[in-house]
Formats: sequence, C-alpha cells, structure tokens
Amino acid sequence: MNQDARIYVAGHRGLVGNALWRELEKQGCRRLIGRTRRELDLLDATAVRKFFDEEKPEYVFVAAAKVGGILANHNQPAEFLLENLQIQNHLLEGAWRAGVKKLLFLGSSCIYPKFAPQPLKEEHLLTGALEPTNEWYAIAKIAGIKLAQALRRQYGCDFISAMPTNLYGAEDNYDLQTSHVLPALLRKFHEARVANAPTVTCWGTGTVRREFLHADDLATACVFLMREYSEEQFINVGYGSDFTIAELAEMIKRITGFRGEITWDTSKPDGTPRKLMDSSRILALGWKPKIDLETGLKRAYADFLVKGVPATVN
Repeated sequence: MNQDARIYVAGHRGLVGNALWRELEKQGCRRLIGRTRRELDLLDATAVRKFFDEEKPEYVFVAAAKVGGILANHNQPAEFLLENLQIQNHLLEGAWRAGVKKLLFLGSSCIYPKFAPQPLKEEHLLTGALEPTNEWYAIAKIAGIKLAQALRRQYGCDFISAMPTNLYGAEDNYDLQTSHVLPALLRKFHEARVANAPTVTCWGTGTVRREFLHADDLATACVFLMREYSEEQFINVGYGSDFTIAELAEMIKRITGFRGEITWDTSKPDGTPRKLMDSSRILALGWKPKIDLETGLKRAYADFLVKGVPATVN
C-alpha cells in the first residue's frame, strides 16, 4: 500500500474513520476515497456495488458501522443486528467482486464471551455466551469476521480483521442516548460543572474494568496491519492496561473541573465485568500505542469544547 494507492475509508466521518483518514494523510497517501451517508448509502447493495465499479479502490478500511452504548443496544436490537450485517456484507462482497487488493475489517471487543478468561485472547471467540446488553452488535461483528475469513479461504481475498478495545478521541459521539461510557461521562461531568450541579450520577457499580485506546493509536495500528499482516485469524488491538469505571469517572471529574460528588445508580447494568485485550500478537509485530489515558482524555475534552455537542435528549 504505497502513497499513490487508491484507498477507500468506509465511515471516514466517524471516530475511527476520521482518525484513519488523518493518519493516512499524515503518511502521505494522496488518493483517499470517502463518501458521506448522503453520497453513498451502505445499506443499498446496488449503490455499493456501483461505487466499487466506478471508483475501483485498491485498499479498503471498513470503519463504517451502526454503533452505540448499552442504552442504544437495548432500545434498538433489530437495527444494530440488521444494519451492521447489511453494511459489512455489502462492503465485503463489493470489495471481493471488484478485486480489491486488500481489506481490513474492524470489529469490537464485545465479540468475546461475557465471562471469557482475562486478558482476552483471539482463540476465546465463540467459547461462551455473549454479554446480553450488546449481543446484537456482537453477533453482527462476529459474522463480519467470519465473512472476511470465508472470502479469504474460498476466493483467496487478502481480507484481514482487527479487534480494537474500547475507543475514544476526536469526532466521538456525545449523545447521551447512544454514546459509549467514556464520551457519556465526559459530557455529564462537563454539563454538571457548567451548571454547578452538586452531583453526577453514573450507571452501575463503578467496579467493572475497561481498557481504553485512543482512536489515533488505533489508526496507526490499522495502517501498520494493512502493510504488515496477512492472516485469516483476526488480531487484537488494545492499550495493555485497564481501569475501573469509578477510576475513569474520577479522572474525568478532575479533567473537567467538576467539584461535586459522584453517585452510582446500581439499578442500571454494568455490562461485562472486565474487558482487557491480549494484544501480544500485534505488539510482537512491532506496533505499540503511544497515548496514555489521561493525555488522551485531555485531548478528547479539548475537542469536545471546541466542537460542541447536540442538546441533551430527555
């Protein structure tokens, strides 16, 4: 994948896709291809196939997906399963039929069983039941991994898959109805500080542990894998350490300048007890993350303050 290659980043306006686009530009790639939802409906198989026929990308990063946190998954299980299956099926089939040289499909750490041994190894996939709060999204992502493997095995496609841990960074989703835990907490604590509120209420017990990777680090990993990795087995991409949600909340409280108290609504679900990725395979290849959580949170909060967020939905 050289600087003159035609590279399509599906989902280039999102958290991961935007970071990928910036990283590819940084590395001198001059022929990047991106389409907004209005320009290309990835739920439309005919439109996707026409796009591949006309644009003829040589390399494809699949960073497009319908994503959201526990609440969004709970409220829209059908959409999370159906739309993600459609998006990835259309993109992977389109890439295969168009003779794309190489494709990287991005999954999610939620593909692993709820009570899988920690840290999570690639071979733990499909060894137990999924976390019920996001199983619809997880099943779709597992299907995407298997489709990439099937196309490689049957047709010789150089399609690979990477499984990132929990992500955050610029262009994150701060809508409290659909966001993941980290951006949701950033917004909650910011608005509480502005309103001089006495407390911030967080979901769950605060005891579950999560690993977080800045999207810019994931972008460097994806470009690295596109150039250096070519195996059927998907590969984990994580930071290497995790935090309790309570520790995360305290860090965000400090960064946003909130001076009140933190309370925990234990009637709300925690999700999987722990999700720490075993990233030894990609680390052994020579990649490593560079942005620690506190530094990354400060960057994310600065981006939040500059760009603003949609009004809270009650």
